[in-house]
Amino acid sequence: MRQISSDLLGEYHALADLCETLPPEQWHLRTDFYDWTPWDEIAHLVFFDEAGLQAATDPQRFGVEKRALEKELGTGAQISAIARRRYERLDGPALLKLWRERHEGLVAALAGMDPKARLPWYGPDMSARSFATARLMETWAHGQDVWDVLGRDREASPGLRHIAHLGVTTYGWTFVNRKLPVPQPVPFVELTAPDDSRWTWGEPSAQDYVRGPALDFALLATQRRHRDDTQLQWAGPAAEQWTLLAQCFAGPPADGPLPGVRGQRR
Repeated sequence: MRQISSDLLGEYHALADLCETLPPEQWHLRTDFYDWTPWDEIAHLVFFDEAGLQAATDPQRFGVEKRALEKELGTGAQISAIARRRYERLDGPALLKLWRERHEGLVAALAGMDPKARLPWYGPDMSARSFATARLMETWAHGQDVWDVLGRDREASPGLRHIAHLGVTTYGWTFVNRKLPVPQPVPFVELTAPDDSRWTWGEPSAQDYVRGPALDFALLATQRRHRDDTQLQWAGPAAEQWTLLAQCFAGPPADGPLPGVRGQRR
């Protein structure tokens, strides 16, 4: 838990430090992620980091808030609109200050937990380690939206391997979530890390595989890039389906961007 918590905190700090540099007008730029602004991206993270802190420190209170949120979502409300309404009184710097307070508290709570401890969440309970990994992935993904709209180069994340692992282990989820049969065999995954080392999952295969830069695989699994806008290579029917549908995050099935849509400002 110390390692994943440290990597999670590093991801939080990288995005928060970037947002510290934003002048007022850049807080309201429209990203390629459903036209969310950097303010929307941070509001979304604050919303769920506050919920995560409750889940880790006050599960009973979290349960009350969860039921209230589910009831509101059941009326057709969008989570983005709910977050906007909750934090509408805050400008970018004030929202950022609140987010730093919340994610620092969340990381401190997670770091002291047994990695197998269960946390209540939306859907099934999660282990503390899986929860921290999911928060890291979501922070990295929404951070990518901000990096993209600013047209800036992003340094390699120390949490990239966690995201890649989550992308691989949610292979079955991608299909089950769509009520589709899970294609077999599961492709062999071989990724090139930022330091040129190799990360692999599964049995080596020359017929069924996904290969390429770990960064591109993370962008694909978080639906921040279409596969045609990456340097990934794949072979086999299962890999063909997976690279079109990959979704490493919870929630209803989502469609990633069309070719050439995301990250073209750089």
